[in-house]
Amino acid sequence: MPRLPFLNLRQPAVPVLWRTSRTDHTHDMKHMLTRKQALFRFRLAVSLFFFIQGMVFSTWTNRIPDLKSALHLSDAALGNVLFAIPVGQMTAMYLSAWLINRFGSRRMLTLASVLYPLCLLPPGLAGSAYALAAGLFCFGICGNLFNIAANTQGINVEHLYGRSIMASFHGLWSLGGFLGGVVSMGFIAFGSKPWLHFLVMAVASFLLANFIRRQLVHNDFRPKKPAEERAAQRPQGLGQRLRQVDGYVLLLGGMAFCAMVCEGCMYDWSGLYFKQVVQAPGKLVQLGFVICLCTMTIGRFIADGFVRRFGARMVVRCSGLLICLGMLTAVLLPDLLFASLGFLLVGFGISSTVPVCYSMAGRSQKMNPSTALATVSSVSYLGLLMGPPVIGHVSQAITLHWTFALISLFGLLIALGASRLRP
Repeated sequence: MPRLPFLNLRQPAVPVLWRTSRTDHTHDMKHMLTRKQALFRFRLAVSLFFFIQGMVFSTWTNRIPDLKSALHLSDAALGNVLFAIPVGQMTAMYLSAWLINRFGSRRMLTLASVLYPLCLLPPGLAGSAYALAAGLFCFGICGNLFNIAANTQGINVEHLYGRSIMASFHGLWSLGGFLGGVVSMGFIAFGSKPWLHFLVMAVASFLLANFIRRQLVHNDFRPKKPAEERAAQRPQGLGQRLRQVDGYVLLLGGMAFCAMVCEGCMYDWSGLYFKQVVQAPGKLVQLGFVICLCTMTIGRFIADGFVRRFGARMVVRCSGLLICLGMLTAVLLPDLLFASLGFLLVGFGISSTVPVCYSMAGRSQKMNPSTALATVSSVSYLGLLMGPPVIGHVSQAITLHWTFALISLFGLLIALGASRLRP
């Protein structure tokens, strides 16, 4: 059996390992089996990198209360410090795209899989708010590079498969976040210091990434388009650069932003909503969050099938309506049963919007895939990172109950934006 070409940079992504004639059915079956094995390895490798990213992000979010207590930060001071992450994300937006264009997503994803977990250590060892903010700024930069490189690899694999599979990658992100939360609960229960917890997770992430990095796709997918020659010319002025921005990509970024605001609301405020508004028993305060997370994860594993059957536009429109309907159900009927049902619908609505927007951005006819993904990724993550602090300020003015009613409007905006999507 010939050597598999995953370590050879000169080989195509899915090579023909056997030269067979149409009449040689035995050899043809071997070739097809080997090609399926290669595709499976590509998909598994990218899935595990998404899993690592979700696990690392969840590890950080679960230790925020401990770092807040250790540094004696007020709610306002913590909110100011947390803004360092989106600042780092935005700072690295086009730097990440340039690095991926220059060196390839495979190399950058391998590098980011080392740097991103290591960037947990400075916040874990921070002795002041300024040191924590500096560490989170670096965490945001590396997170941006990891996110864009991983999604570029996801576009590569999706192109090789010839069908929608992006949502399943984001499902692995959710699973990684869930596992990271479970592991964090164990470290917190044993009274471990945040820096020790972060070090263990960094080592585990490095070992897993090093084990699978050789199975990534070597050559990034670049769609052929009539404007490719014009896009290849380097713009000279600011006006020319602005004209190269794809308005369609900005629309996708705006829709992903709305979905991420809703997702961040579920992460940070669902428990408080169940406690203050629904007045759930102490043991059931996290019920809404758990239900939402479960349906969001399940939705990401089944969304690709719905996209292939009904199209991306219909799936995104229905997702926005589910978010709106679920939020309004929890607001208008703040009972334990109906609020749980509403959060269940919100989880399904959140699940597919961002993966579909990422997938469609990777096929932009005006921007190269990594730049388009950088734009959508950075804009969407602003919703995840900046939404929760803003929700806190709004709820202070109009109560948390009616703030959730305003969040339902983001789902409606997604549904309206879906009507502008290309079939």
